[in-house]
Amino acid sequence: MMFDLHTLCLLLIFIAAGLVKGVTGMGLPTVAMGLLGLLMPPPAAAALLVLPSLLTNLWQLLAGPALAQIARRLWLMMTGMIIGTLAGSSLLIHLNPQWSALALGAVLIAYAGYALRGPAVQVSARMEKRLSPLMGGLTGVITGATGVFVIPAVPWLQALGFRRDELVQALGLSFTLSTLAMAAGLSLHAGWHADSLLLSALALAPALLGMWLGQRIRSRLSPERFRQGFLLFLLALGLELVLRGLLAESS
Repeated sequence: MMFDLHTLCLLLIFIAAGLVKGVTGMGLPTVAMGLLGLLMPPPAAAALLVLPSLLTNLWQLLAGPALAQIARRLWLMMTGMIIGTLAGSSLLIHLNPQWSALALGAVLIAYAGYALRGPAVQVSARMEKRLSPLMGGLTGVITGATGVFVIPAVPWLQALGFRRDELVQALGLSFTLSTLAMAAGLSLHAGWHADSLLLSALALAPALLGMWLGQRIRSRLSPERFRQGFLLFLLALGLELVLRGLLAESS
């Protein structure tokens, strides 16, 4: 019975995470890591995410109009992100799970708070060239430590002045490389277990189902209304993870 309930929870988590990505174009790893963090240690959650995240983000990456241009523009950021993820992935494996939960909760709170405030920031070409490796490296370390790809990559890419379709494709590139680097980091630090690949493959179907449902909903629902609800949900989830980690640490 416990196994059945656990399996049902995993299916619902990946459906929910895929649904969010279908509506907003992002959020599958963020939602899944946050919810899976309630059920299992972060390294196990990150391993489950590899194939669903990789497949959905590859689709997003290859469907856009300007991959070569975007890759040339972002290669410094992407290089820093890969290096940072490989270096930071040891933290996900070796940190106390309570501290990993605290870190993940803090990242979710930071991202949701930033996105809800929604400041309009534009980065000049000069500053972009100087800061791209730093932004990539910071994103990589945070990705490696928490399994979440969004900070500071998403706010940074939003500030670079991409058109809508280009931004979606740039996010797809960032998330795809983050996923591959995370998988490599887990392998380097013995974060893969015998059943990790199988469980990750089994998570594909509910994630894709959720993404399909999200795309159907997107045509009927106000994107801004859904975005606000999504960010409030992430904020609440981040607060729960932080409080749970603090209470566990004090006990």
